[in-house]
Amino acid sequence: MARRRKGLPINGVLLLDKPKGVSSNHALQRARRLFQARKAGHTGTLDPMATGLLPVCLGEATKFSAHLLEADKVYRTRIKFGEVTATGDADGEVVERRSLPSRLDHDAVEAALERFRGEIEQIPPMYSALKHQGRKLYELARQGETVERAPRRVTIYDMRPLGWEPDGLWLQVRCSKGTYIRTLAEDIGAELGFGAHITALERLETGPFGSEGRLSFEALEAMSDEQRLAQLLPVDVMLAHLPTLEVAESVAHSLLLGQRAAVPESQLAPGATARLYRDESFLGLVEMTAPGEVTPRRLVDTTAAEPS
Repeated sequence: MARRRKGLPINGVLLLDKPKGVSSNHALQRARRLFQARKAGHTGTLDPMATGLLPVCLGEATKFSAHLLEADKVYRTRIKFGEVTATGDADGEVVERRSLPSRLDHDAVEAALERFRGEIEQIPPMYSALKHQGRKLYELARQGETVERAPRRVTIYDMRPLGWEPDGLWLQVRCSKGTYIRTLAEDIGAELGFGAHITALERLETGPFGSEGRLSFEALEAMSDEQRLAQLLPVDVMLAHLPTLEVAESVAHSLLLGQRAAVPESQLAPGATARLYRDESFLGLVEMTAPGEVTPRRLVDTTAAEPS
């Protein structure tokens, strides 16, 4: 990784370990200031009480962050039975308490979990960043308003207990985008008749990224500028699931000007999106729009690239 030079933009992906008690946007802005990046964006909101992996896109990486928004996620959470809160988590006021048996029936809980594996419907919580008529739902909720929300289909690929406690359990969940773990816990609690909310939530994985390599603000702030830059992953790391297309200088020049260009037909299937490279340098995304022809879709500003 090149050393930073004053005035040059910063481009790359930071695997941030978000601390508890701060919003994703607050964490994002703190990271942006730390790297003095011109542009920054995160790849999926974590609630203030949640911790864990928050990939932060800096500079040109923001153009491709949508690919991580669509990615599957893995979470670890603690579900507490017997209490329902206004927000579905420990930050909310307890609005209902229900008695629990002296000992949880693990088989009954496992049976309830099984009913939520696979494709399910969730009604998004009022305390969420979704919008209704231009206003965020949590803003309406804080004013005591409730509006109808359409159910969403999500997929729980895997869900397994990690440990049992007298009033709940630790659970690991692999799920599709758009899954609300708070809602999942509430629905499991309702299925069992106990009610439930979450008291801890940690994101372990997002798409291709796991817990390895994530960095806390304390660790980042202890580094020099050069050391921090060395932690950034390249812009194209989010796009490893896409095929690659290596082109000659003349073809790259046309594409970078926004023009269509001819390529060997065998390299891409019609309609395919691919990563574009010239001399192993990532240039952006192209789409095969006609036999033997690609069209630029989202390109890197090559004048904004870190010097090598």
